[in-house]
Amino acid sequence: MNSPSSPNQLPEDMTETVRRALTEDLGSGDITAALIPAHKHAEGRIVSKDNGYICGIPWAQEAFRQLNDAVCLDWHVQEGDPIEPGQKLCDLRGPARALMSGERTALNFLQTLSATATQTANFTKLIQHTAATLLDTRKTLPGLRTAQKYAVTVGGGRNHRMGLFDAYLIKENHIVSCGGIAASIAKARAVSPGKTVQIEVQNLDEMEAALAAHAEIVMLDNFSINQLKQAVAQNQNRAKLEASGGIEDGQLVRIAETGVDYISVGALTKHCRALDLSLLIDF
Repeated sequence: MNSPSSPNQLPEDMTETVRRALTEDLGSGDITAALIPAHKHAEGRIVSKDNGYICGIPWAQEAFRQLNDAVCLDWHVQEGDPIEPGQKLCDLRGPARALMSGERTALNFLQTLSATATQTANFTKLIQHTAATLLDTRKTLPGLRTAQKYAVTVGGGRNHRMGLFDAYLIKENHIVSCGGIAASIAKARAVSPGKTVQIEVQNLDEMEAALAAHAEIVMLDNFSINQLKQAVAQNQNRAKLEASGGIEDGQLVRIAETGVDYISVGALTKHCRALDLSLLIDF
């Protein structure tokens, strides 16, 4: 389990992520923006058409910086601020070609990351009366893993492991190939000492076997509410318990109230709807 990331702690690959996004969009050059005289300057504004929480400002800022550092952005909101329809989020001014060329890349980051932050914030509010912590998963958009996990922290959630390298999550196929729950946990500790060992179980008997083998976190896969309550009672704080498996907001509160430590929700990063934002330019 990764420690909570600070919303101000930007991913190290942000600059490269933006570079790839601009390259994807611009290719050999923006032929439509080239219709605008090179000397022409313009002003613009980013406006919200949605309710939510803003996220992705550093990515939008970086997109325009890479295109032309003469573009100036004056933000009226900060990361994590609530926004509403009709609200002006940012004023822009600078070379018109750069404003036009950077519009879609900047908005793509803002809309997508704001969606993740908003989904996370809404889910977190639902369970704030419990001790459960909301976690993300690896079900992120390709190429946006670190960006979306950052957005989860902006929304008040916490990051699960970043990838396959920083913590164990032993699942059914791993267990079978290693010869059982105890054997797989023992092998994990031998191969990579010091890494957090988490194991997924399908029932209470498997959970007991995982506890006996001293797993640090036990993932309760698709457990019913009653099974989760039994698991919490049976665990007696021997390990951290994580509920997982197709969890949506309708189930979230009841799951949190069972007493589990963590709830991992893939929907934070894969089912979120992009916020509706517009960049309007005045020539």
